[in-house]
Amino acid sequence: MSRRRSPVAETLRWAWGQLTSMRTALLLLFLLAVAAIPGSIIPQRNTEPIEVLDFKDRNPGWDRILEPLGFYDIYTSAVFSAVYLLLFASLIGCIIPRVGKYWAAVRKPPPRLPARVERLPVVQVGTLGGPSSFAGAHAQGPADRAEAWLRSKRYRIRRTDEGISAERGYLREAGNLVFHLSLVGVLAGLAWSNLWGFSGSAIVVEGRGFSNVITQYDDFNAGGMLDTDRLERFSVRIDQFHAEFETGEVQRGAARVFDADVTVTDADGERTTVMTVNEPLITAGGTQVNLQAHGYAPIFTVTDGNGDVAFSGPVVFLPQDGNFSSVGVIKVPDARPTRLAFEAWFLPTAVLNEQGPHSVFPDALNPEVYLNVWQGEPAVETGVPENVYVLNTDGMEQVLGDDGQVLSARMLPGAHMSLPDELGSVSFDGYQRWVRLQISETPGNLVTLIAISLGVLGLIFSLYVRPRRLFVRLDGDEAIVGGLDRTDTATGLDDEVAGLLAATTGNPVHNGEAQTPENEEPQA
Repeated sequence: MSRRRSPVAETLRWAWGQLTSMRTALLLLFLLAVAAIPGSIIPQRNTEPIEVLDFKDRNPGWDRILEPLGFYDIYTSAVFSAVYLLLFASLIGCIIPRVGKYWAAVRKPPPRLPARVERLPVVQVGTLGGPSSFAGAHAQGPADRAEAWLRSKRYRIRRTDEGISAERGYLREAGNLVFHLSLVGVLAGLAWSNLWGFSGSAIVVEGRGFSNVITQYDDFNAGGMLDTDRLERFSVRIDQFHAEFETGEVQRGAARVFDADVTVTDADGERTTVMTVNEPLITAGGTQVNLQAHGYAPIFTVTDGNGDVAFSGPVVFLPQDGNFSSVGVIKVPDARPTRLAFEAWFLPTAVLNEQGPHSVFPDALNPEVYLNVWQGEPAVETGVPENVYVLNTDGMEQVLGDDGQVLSARMLPGAHMSLPDELGSVSFDGYQRWVRLQISETPGNLVTLIAISLGVLGLIFSLYVRPRRLFVRLDGDEAIVGGLDRTDTATGLDDEVAGLLAATTGNPVHNGEAQTPENEEPQA
């Protein structure tokens, strides 16, 4: 009596069969591609943190939907991870049985000689005998000549008294398996990078530096298995940033030079180098530092109503257009007797016309700053972090000018302005440039690269290797040669059948039949 399987076992068996089917693998691959689409449309925190903030400000309605669903971190979201893991399991479950079947097929000899070779798709018949052009043919029989020809074409041979079976093209299935295994390798490499890797960014002003500790990052995304206390020890100082733009009529304003002179200190010591957009810096431990963006950091000095310097230094402004019209906020919470804040616009090449103040070129040919002033009672510091690029005006009011209108100042580099009501003063001391560094470590990159390379190699084999079977039946003084292609796109089978027939009979082939030359008797 047969043992009846439990319903749970049957259900699990059915589910595993569905998961490991080729149809499911293709569906999961399609879903993975669909799930990645938002990552190319919606800015992602790990690569474009500033753009994410701008997107959230411009689209508050969409933000209430996208933020809970994890669309700003789509590649680490639960949905993407679920599809990713299911595809991983599906590929493994699909490949392992195929590997076993392929290994068994490779170890087996070619198939037996068919009883009716003449029923194959391509068949040619010839008469044995006649002189042969093959070296040493006088010492070989038809089967020997056929075997020698087949081996020269790299066929595997199965020889019997009735004739020869031959097959080649085993590398096609091997190529298919290598290609699918490479997909598993790619997924494994990406998983390794996502679990033990990290990516982050930091804005660094000229003359200042970055150290690879968690507190130095403006944003940081780490894999679940990464120990952030064991980051590679290195630092990068931005000595000078170079940016040049096209000044001609064609592509005016397009970037032509975008690099930075930096000093790197890591396990190999201290060295100076040049970073460009397409040539990332690789540290001694393998961390990659990319030069990703740049902008302007105007320098301000703010003196409060008590005559004390309450703020001094560069402030990072964010570009708003291709001509680098930039906005920024100067916060002076320590000013007394009232705290101060400034909303400012920096224009590298400022023009004031009927359109209002705006920049007409990205380089700083005529820099100007426009700013508004806010004041308020000193606030209690709560330790709650704030966005440095957004001014929270709760408890503050705009400073008015002598005419009772909102105070708005236009300042050139070196300009100084006293604030009304003895609130203090502000100076625009000049500007520096800032760069955004993207720092990342992806330990699975080498595995991914090797897997992709093997996948391309396997794909080449699967596309260009042609599985083919040839059969030779020797029946008295007659040779019947048949061929069978195992792919629909293969060509050249007629020529190979004709060549094998010519080698077997030692006679030329014409119109599908081997011909016996005149004045020659067929040899048995």
